[in-house]
Amino acid sequence: MKLYVTSTSPYARFARIAAIEHELSDQIDVIAAQTRQAGSPYYKINPSGRVPCLVLQDGTILEESYLICRYFDGIGKGPKLVLPPETHDWEYGRLVALTRSFIDGIAVLAREVRRPETEQSPTIIEHEHARAGRLVDILEAELSTLTMTGPFNLAQMIMIAAVDSGSRYFDWNMTDNRPQLASWAEGLRQRPSVAATSPFDPL
Repeated sequence: MKLYVTSTSPYARFARIAAIEHELSDQIDVIAAQTRQAGSPYYKINPSGRVPCLVLQDGTILEESYLICRYFDGIGKGPKLVLPPETHDWEYGRLVALTRSFIDGIAVLAREVRRPETEQSPTIIEHEHARAGRLVDILEAELSTLTMTGPFNLAQMIMIAAVDSGSRYFDWNMTDNRPQLASWAEGLRQRPSVAATSPFDPL
């Protein structure tokens, strides 16, 4: 199998984390995709140009981090990472939705600030920065829940990817004045799969 990713995509990061967690690394070639480039050869593999993208042995393409994590749950070793939404009386489903909203805003903000300065939208930057700030404050209070402290799962993967992406790609340390988030993130960064996919280390 071939897994196309970029080091800047927090979505690609959960797919890489899931592959490691399920002991699939020796079955997968992780390939740096060239995205947002006119005429990139990657577009012949995945016309949408999005990452992550998993190409199976028979040529079938699976795009989108959630789908790929579900696929790895089905073929890999160890506990499942994607749980039924009703787990912990719907706490898990609620927190996956909340962390997805958080990381979606971070991704928009990161893409905007990486544009040439003359092409950036101050309105978008201000809006997404404010939205991320509101959400991370809510999530700070959710880090003691069973979903965020129990067995490793997709909600935790999304959260650490969002926090690290925000810290890596623009000048904003989200853990400042958020002691619970600081402690939680530091603990999770010690997990081998999380450490091995750090956005601070290029592919």
